Amino acid sequence: MGEQGYSIKDQYSIHFITFAVIEWVDVFTRKGYADIVVESLKFCQREKGLKVHAWCIMSNHIHLILSTQEPNRLSDILRDFKKYTSTAIIKAINENTRESRKNWMLWIFKKAGEKNNRNQEYQFWRQDNHPIQCDTNAIIETRLNYVHENPVKAGIVMREQDYLYSSAIDYYTEEKGLIDIDFI
Repeated sequence: MGEQGYSIKDQYSIHFITFAVIEWVDVFTRKGYADIVVESLKFCQREKGLKVHAWCIMSNHIHLILSTQEPNRLSDILRDFKKYTSTAIIKAINENTRESRKNWMLWIFKKAGEKNNRNQEYQFWRQDNHPIQCDTNAIIETRLNYVHENPVKAGIVMREQDYLYSSAIDYYTEEKGLIDIDFI
């Protein structure tokens, strides 16, 4: 996780993390694939002690503000999350008889996997996560706004809280979103 000079130095502090799909393929335009990410985050909360402070799934990347407590290391949770979601999403694409982009997407993931000796067959996520430690209120506020404003800036919704695959509903309304939030 230390690609490009970025790494998680303090495993137990709050971090802003971004995962992008290889070649920025718009996988999450399909609800079923985004739901795999949501369910995996919920699993990590229940079973691995992950604290989700904010999140947003865009068409080809996700933004997260996360933390955890000992003995769970954030790097380990992220590694397992990426490994599981990669496998599950590629399997879902492969089994989706209605997926018009199946051959194209699988070809891209296979070619990326062939170039990376860390993978056996396919590569779904880019290697870099670009973790940013959120150790001041200013950084937290900036990153929180960035996460929630992403769908608005992309022109998907008019208001942050109207985007289903985000924690904005939790922060801006009295309603509850898809994932339990540990507010910061």
